[in-house]
Amino acid sequence: MSLFDTYIAVDWSGGNDRGAKPKRDAIWACAAGEEPVYLRNRQVAEDWLAARLEAEAGRRVCVGFDFPFGYPAGFAEHLTGREDALALWDWFEARIVDAPDVNNRFDIAGEINARVSGVGPFWFNGLKREVNHLPRKGLDRTNADFPEKRLVEMRAKGSFTCWQMAGAGSVGSQVMMGLPVLARLRRKYGAKVWPFEALDSAVAFVEIWPSLLAPSFPGGMIKDAAQVRAVARAMAVMDGQGSLELALAKGEGSGAEGWILGVGAEDLLEAAMKPIDMPRPPKLRDDCFALPAGVDWTPVDEALARLDAALRCVVGVEQVSHTQVVGRVVAEPVTARRSNPPAPNSAVDGYGFAHDATGEGDQVLPLLAGRAAAGGAYGGTVPHGSAIRVLTGAVLPDGVDTVVLEEDCSVTDTHVAFRGPVRPRANTRKAGEDVVAGSDVFAKGHMLRAQDAGLLAALGVDALPVFKRLRVGVLSTGDELVDPSQNAPPDRTYDANRPMLLQLAAAWNFEAVDLGHVRDDRAALKARLDEAVGQCDVILTSGGASAGDEDHVSALLREQGNLQAWRIALKPGRPLALALWQGVPVFGLPGNPVAAFVCALIFARPACLKLAGAAFAEPQGFMVPAAFEKRKKPGRREYLRARMGSDGVEVFASEGSGRISGLSWSDGMVELPDGAMDIARGDLVRYLPYGSFGL
Repeated sequence: MSLFDTYIAVDWSGGNDRGAKPKRDAIWACAAGEEPVYLRNRQVAEDWLAARLEAEAGRRVCVGFDFPFGYPAGFAEHLTGREDALALWDWFEARIVDAPDVNNRFDIAGEINARVSGVGPFWFNGLKREVNHLPRKGLDRTNADFPEKRLVEMRAKGSFTCWQMAGAGSVGSQVMMGLPVLARLRRKYGAKVWPFEALDSAVAFVEIWPSLLAPSFPGGMIKDAAQVRAVARAMAVMDGQGSLELALAKGEGSGAEGWILGVGAEDLLEAAMKPIDMPRPPKLRDDCFALPAGVDWTPVDEALARLDAALRCVVGVEQVSHTQVVGRVVAEPVTARRSNPPAPNSAVDGYGFAHDATGEGDQVLPLLAGRAAAGGAYGGTVPHGSAIRVLTGAVLPDGVDTVVLEEDCSVTDTHVAFRGPVRPRANTRKAGEDVVAGSDVFAKGHMLRAQDAGLLAALGVDALPVFKRLRVGVLSTGDELVDPSQNAPPDRTYDANRPMLLQLAAAWNFEAVDLGHVRDDRAALKARLDEAVGQCDVILTSGGASAGDEDHVSALLREQGNLQAWRIALKPGRPLALALWQGVPVFGLPGNPVAAFVCALIFARPACLKLAGAAFAEPQGFMVPAAFEKRKKPGRREYLRARMGSDGVEVFASEGSGRISGLSWSDGMVELPDGAMDIARGDLVRYLPYGSFGL
């Protein structure tokens, strides 16, 4: 079973307010499975941590901070009278003054130096003014009361002494400004601190040092942000593998100095911090959307089959915690880490005994003292012919295989009576009757849901490999479009497609990337597509995909993107432009919002699912009575905006593809097949609720 549910890594800073713009050598925090958060100063960081711990109430949280939790041997006793690191936390918390633009850390260092013999141990005055008893150079020190480094820093190659208050690589200010924050958070949330205390509360603080394995960090982002993301993930992965407990055991015997997580267990930490060594899938072939010669109109089913055959997963793999899996796609088969339930247990509150000690008629069994409860197993063996009090969820003690419901019993202080016969193993659950350890739980391609997170937790599976979120870019084009925030004259149109498509992508658990709006300018469009290649895995455009004078999307994609114009036999939304722009698939959806919406649901969603590593999914339809009449011509599949009523499924009063209000009115679509149909009220038609499209 995992020690924790949530893992947070914090890169601290001893400096003053860093400003609103994210930068290096500042405060960064990250929870495993999430993106790093920039915290502009220590006050903001403390508030963020408090809010996060409040939000995690009821869960077990491990928070790692990248500064020493203690000082070299003897220092805590010198200041507090006790060799107790946590007493030293309180000592600093009572004396440190800290605001975004000013703090007293250098003065406190000087005051401490004044209490010891000689010069030091603190050094490096970072202020323009002189600070009494605080030398600017380490060589000026003469104090020999305390070691230069903690024991763990002697083991951790490249680590710095906590006596240096400023300058390259210093951690002295981080410690002095960080311990008061930890003292307050510890007091407020009852946190236990490793390795000074047993980690038997909901919140644990551990000391980390990201630079212990700096080569393992990913590039391409601010170093501090990359570090906290990697370390948070490493803690989650280690806990899932069972190696976090082994690494924590290495901190024993460190006294009041503290210990760095991973020192002495570098192999475990390094294995967890390394990114999954999986190459990114190659880009799609340039001819993947090409239709056979002579194809004119493509039926919907054929178009979907061709898309399924042409596409494959285009995203890489990453590890995430079970707490962050909703909407993620499993990248490798997931197996149960342990059985559920892990041991035979009781399904009710009652009394347990060996079945073969009972028979028919009235049964009276001696009642043992004590009980078996969930989380409180009975340590002994129940003698044959005796019974014991058993509560729901309790592991069955040795000698018990059957439980009788307490409502069916008469009980005294010494005996329990019930009417037999009782069915063997009644009111009990077998070990692994739900899932057996080592069995397959989820196959590759499964999209995880909230209930799946519960199963993963029950089976002890924390970190698991999933495909990275598909990045879906959405671009609107055309001189006629205006943002809804602006005043539009009658000859201009508000851009409805982009917000609709962006929120469709988000609803489908993809990462929606807003590529904005580009006017009818081919050079600007090319520049925007070039920029999008580095941001997106697939691009959805709307408008400009036909063959008119201002259809720059189709013209540009035809010239440089190997455009394939699929004329699909459906209503609404016949044209569907498909292309590759520098290897990134582009779906050119119709400009009409109703047609864009229908094409996004029917074609873009299953295509994006395939690109994201999931199965090419078709919506689940239901045959329901029609509450409308219609005569349909042959040749095209039709999708009517619809909603369920008391007499069956109703359709929107107008089939006009400009009537966008029909999308809001509806809760699904009626799908009419390619051939001709005469539909009368009460006839069965295929209804596709929007829920079957993941909405």
